[in-house]
Amino acid sequence: MTPTALPTTPPAPVSLGNAFKYWLKLGFISFGGPAGQISLMHQELVEKRRWISEHRYLHALNYCMLLPGPEAIQLAIYISWLMHGVRGAVIAGVLFFLPAFVLLSLLAGIYLTWGQVPLVQGIFYGIKPAVVAVVVFAAWRIGSRALKNEILWGMAALAFIGVFVFDIGFPWIVLAAGILGAAGGKLLPAKFKGGGGHGASNKQYGPAIIDDHTPTPAHAKFSWGKFIATTGIFVLIGAAALLTLSMHPPMKAMGMFFTKAAFLTIGGAYAVLPYVYQGGVEHFAWLTGPQMMDGLALGETTPGPLIMIVTWVGYLGGVSQGVFANSIASGIAGATVATFFTFLPSFFFILAGGPLVEATRNELKFTAPLTGITAAVVGVILNLAVFFAWHTVWPKATASAPFSGGFDAFPVIVALAAFVALWKYKIDIMQVIGVCALLGLAYSFV
Repeated sequence: MTPTALPTTPPAPVSLGNAFKYWLKLGFISFGGPAGQISLMHQELVEKRRWISEHRYLHALNYCMLLPGPEAIQLAIYISWLMHGVRGAVIAGVLFFLPAFVLLSLLAGIYLTWGQVPLVQGIFYGIKPAVVAVVVFAAWRIGSRALKNEILWGMAALAFIGVFVFDIGFPWIVLAAGILGAAGGKLLPAKFKGGGGHGASNKQYGPAIIDDHTPTPAHAKFSWGKFIATTGIFVLIGAAALLTLSMHPPMKAMGMFFTKAAFLTIGGAYAVLPYVYQGGVEHFAWLTGPQMMDGLALGETTPGPLIMIVTWVGYLGGVSQGVFANSIASGIAGATVATFFTFLPSFFFILAGGPLVEATRNELKFTAPLTGITAAVVGVILNLAVFFAWHTVWPKATASAPFSGGFDAFPVIVALAAFVALWKYKIDIMQVIGVCALLGLAYSFV
């Protein structure tokens, strides 16, 4: 059978209107977490539509993997920015998370209204152990890729001990891991070689609109003046937003907290979950641990980045703080603040840093500090799994009496079965959560 001949000419330029239709569609079908979303964009933009070449796509992806923040949405912003400038970046970024924002806000309102109904409680009774399995699976998946030697395994173990035993805050874990990684990169460079799985590729799909040797568009060229101006604009936007929230101190505190969270999401959304938990549950008491688990489960089964859990936390936080007399208005306000401040830095990283990346193409590498941070993230995620498991197996326990209230065996069986389904049989996360929800519902009637 003769292989299909590759196209010899690039596609016609894409209008902003046609690009808008694609980014809107992506917002509704972007299931599967970062890996699924990155794969989906590759299939559409590199293989089918040929908007961007394989090498340019991977170059952009490697930069986004290096950044704090959700890499999939940043990749969408980067590609759309290359094609259509600032307007394209804003359109792609907003449409990437907007469907998930609306859906999770709606689900949060329904959850607070009907969450105590036995039928709903039965469903979440099965979902909680599934969440435990999902987080353990995430730790295994990241660890198997990132922990390539005994030193990195040791850093992961130290991070787990630091959080679990000594209750060290997540920012300090990240800082210490970065410092150790930087030192290790100089003293033991072979142990801290960048890990990522996004190297060069020789696959060809035909000429692309933005091809390997396509000149950098004028709007994407680097200059210090443009960098300083862009940075100043984003600082003003953030400062103005915080100033506007000054009349509602709980909302201002939420804005500042999620700004910090946005700069700590090195390693993906799972990496920042412990920090969001520490702040949202323990420090500010915006929601409870079980509510956080329920939100994570719903975040896994809705489109958009997993970091959209911040919308759930913000909604429940707005309601619990009573920002407005109307609970729905309070929830939407909290969800909006949490989402806005989480994603604002993502736009900054691309619009300010993208031109520099384009100017230094073929030189970008994963750094030793990032390798160290990624190793520590594995330990932090494992701690999160232990915490969720504790809340699930001893649902009535407290910090002062960690094993009180009786041991519940059913969630252990469900969690083990869910992990095996994810790990050994590679079953889709949404399907696993759906089956576990049905099991919980059935068991609650027995």
